[in-house]
Amino acid sequence: MRLLGRILLGYLLVLGVGGWFVVSSTLDEIKPAMRQSAEETLVDSANLLARLVAEDLAHGSLDDSTFAARLREYANGTLEAEIFGVAKRLPNHRVYVTDARGRVVFDSSGRDVGADYSRWNDVYLTLRGRYGARSTNEGDDPETGSVMYVAAPVRDGAGGIIGVLTVGKPNQSMLPFLHRAERRAWLGAAVVLLAAVGAALAIAWWNTRSVHALTAYAQRVSAGERAALPRLREPELATLGRALEDMRSRLDGKTYIEHYVQALTHELKSPLASILGAAELLGEDLDAADRARLVGNIAGEARRIHELVERLLALAQLEQRGGLTTLEDCRLAELVETVVEARTARRQQTGVTIECAVDAAARVRGEPFLLRQAIGNLLDNALDFTPPGGVVRCTVERHGDDWTLCCHNPGPCVPDYALPRVTERFFSLPRPATGRKSSGLGLCFVAEIAALHGGAFSLANAAEGGVAARLRLPAA
Repeated sequence: MRLLGRILLGYLLVLGVGGWFVVSSTLDEIKPAMRQSAEETLVDSANLLARLVAEDLAHGSLDDSTFAARLREYANGTLEAEIFGVAKRLPNHRVYVTDARGRVVFDSSGRDVGADYSRWNDVYLTLRGRYGARSTNEGDDPETGSVMYVAAPVRDGAGGIIGVLTVGKPNQSMLPFLHRAERRAWLGAAVVLLAAVGAALAIAWWNTRSVHALTAYAQRVSAGERAALPRLREPELATLGRALEDMRSRLDGKTYIEHYVQALTHELKSPLASILGAAELLGEDLDAADRARLVGNIAGEARRIHELVERLLALAQLEQRGGLTTLEDCRLAELVETVVEARTARRQQTGVTIECAVDAAARVRGEPFLLRQAIGNLLDNALDFTPPGGVVRCTVERHGDDWTLCCHNPGPCVPDYALPRVTERFFSLPRPATGRKSSGLGLCFVAEIAALHGGAFSLANAAEGGVAARLRLPAA
């Protein structure tokens, strides 16, 4: 499991356990709170009814009293009430009155008249001037069969206690409200949990997107791709990113120098050996023709070294660039035309014709100088492999959001083993005209320029014969 998943799982576990504990504790407090509230209401009702029944009880009988008649009507009547979505249709209070000895003289339910209630806490305590209440289970289920009774003293005109009035209410009548409160509590907890999960995911994404961006940057660098350090808003990650970038630059610089020193040493061995050999021979007694030939060899190898160093410096400068310095909308037709005109003398010497079919609407965004160099290298490579009198064709095609410039030459096909290596530094194939290799940096230069512009370079053997080099660039 990923670190983020572990953190998120731990967070949700703590949140879930904590939420369950809070909701359970709250629900445990709801039951007694509701009963306490109901008891407080019963106290008011009992004391009010005790005042109303006092005069009738003082005269000795309640059976024919108006108070008893009204209570019987209430007990047998119906109600029309909607209490927060809970319908109440039948009254569920029980009212009974005992005399000073604790015997029941009136019962709204009509079941216990004459019974001795003197030992029940509600009657026993109230007759002694104390607060009397009790809770009695009158059914099979302790939760639904429990009834709460609250008593109030019935006093005569002198203030003496002549009886007790008790009001009873079954706890079952409070269960709908209790269950409704429980459902709402759990529903609220579920909503809060889901919201917390969503917030946790959003926060996790917010906190890890920079980590993912930094990881992707490191992976691209490890794969050898050209990558720019992403913009990191978090100070700690930004510091880490700069440290990685600095380390990458130092390692790249070291590797870059080692690689180029080795490659340059290898490439310079052949011309230097030729120059040294010619110089040694020049010290001997030679005729004018041999001397001129050796001097020409030295000059040619020196030019080769000079060209190699110049191209290598240009490529090194290009590879060290992190991006383009200037961006302009460039017309490919104008760039190709400029490059073709610059090679007029070479075309005339070899008799090679360059045919261009470039859409005037083809526009790309980039640095004109670098794009001209890339197109020039493509044309030079095509001219090198085109036999005298041949035709080099330059075309431009639109593919989605890109323009593709294709340079086709009718020369020999590239061997299969060489196709994957054409953009390697110093890799080159012998030219048909001279049998000699070039610096092997031209197509590598083209590939670097294409990558800087967000495009790509490819070279393949054409189906109709010859070789097609393609430079793909994003359209402006």
